[in-house]
Amino acid sequence: MTTSSIAAVERDARLVNARHHGVNPGEIAIGVIIGRTSEFFDFFVYAIASVIVFPKLVFPYVDPLTGTLWSFAIFALAFVARPIGTFIFMAIDDSYGRSAKLTIALFLLGGSTVALAFLPGYEAIGIASAWLLALSRVGQGVALGGTWDGLASLLAMNAPANKRGWYAMIPQLGAPIGLIVASGLFAYMVNSLSAEDFFAWGWRYPFFVAFAINVVALFARLRLVQTPEFERLFTNRELQPAPVIETLQMEGKRVVIGAFAPLASFALFHMVTVFPLSWIFLNAQHETGAFLVIEVIAAAFGIAAIVASGFIADRVGRRTLLGSCAAAIAVFSGFAPLLLDGGQTGEAVFMVVGFVILGLSFGQSSGSVASGFSQQYRYTGSAMTSDLAWLFGAGFAPFVALYLSSQFGLVASGLYLLSGAVCTLVALRINKTLSS
Repeated sequence: MTTSSIAAVERDARLVNARHHGVNPGEIAIGVIIGRTSEFFDFFVYAIASVIVFPKLVFPYVDPLTGTLWSFAIFALAFVARPIGTFIFMAIDDSYGRSAKLTIALFLLGGSTVALAFLPGYEAIGIASAWLLALSRVGQGVALGGTWDGLASLLAMNAPANKRGWYAMIPQLGAPIGLIVASGLFAYMVNSLSAEDFFAWGWRYPFFVAFAINVVALFARLRLVQTPEFERLFTNRELQPAPVIETLQMEGKRVVIGAFAPLASFALFHMVTVFPLSWIFLNAQHETGAFLVIEVIAAAFGIAAIVASGFIADRVGRRTLLGSCAAAIAVFSGFAPLLLDGGQTGEAVFMVVGFVILGLSFGQSSGSVASGFSQQYRYTGSAMTSDLAWLFGAGFAPFVALYLSSQFGLVASGLYLLSGAVCTLVALRINKTLSS
């Protein structure tokens, strides 16, 4: 992507704003949801393929469990690469502007995702297939580090004091929406095609769709970052990038606490999305397509719970809600293994209850600590907090949960989830001490 093409897209976004006389908070919210949905759609398309496609395509020379573990290990690479991407793209943001950063990042994300649609298997190129898979996954991770646009912060800054919880939950809606679209698309392909056709070409279609969604999300975001409101906040340094090293030196303790505060919800995030799909695919007798439909239905409950989290947080406080949800996750970890091992009815209950708790917790997970950053470091500090929270809380969760469950039974996955809940409660306690 050339400098002139980036400038042309930026110019078009400004022209749209000029015709529509600015952007109101409702339009900001829509832009934020579109942007987050595109990211999570890419995320879930890859996650689902990591369970039902890549072990057979890339690792056919090992047993299905080992192949899935290898696939999950590569899955984690994006979370390792994401902080590196933040470091790179913050420098691009500082030197060339946020429009250039977003354009390059989203085209890299879309390009890395669509490249997977052309991935040759082990039978065609041998072990090089795994290396190409890993390279594309690293590309996704680096790109995700550059997709931080500050729009969630812009939305929060435009929020009335008594509705901060409501506005904090809006960006989080992108996760269940992205899951619904990705799971629904895969469920349709699995249920409509023969096993041979799905594995030959059907699984590749969602990766093409991901690129198209990223293009739409790019323009939606560029339109918003060219608004007078965003320009004013950027000029006043409220949404201006700060050097990563300097941010860590000045706000390192808050970054670390912010990364561990949502650990319970981020661990649960994968425990009700990626991990159960892998467990059902490897161990259950019923069709994978049926479980994908259950995921779609459960994610709809998750949307309702995220919305509810906004109302609740504005009444009891975000920290109180997060702490209560961590306690609920700890309780859920005790009987979750029994539900997941309880046939289709148990699986459905596991998914719905899990998504309700996840929605209440995840809906407020981004605002509990990040709001405490000083103005100068809020933009970069919030991005780094998000990166590390996903790395510590979610990056290796599918791999660890599947490995422990395969070795010690499903109860081990419950203990793993319990550890995340404990970390959240400790982090919230430390943060309260720091803030007092």
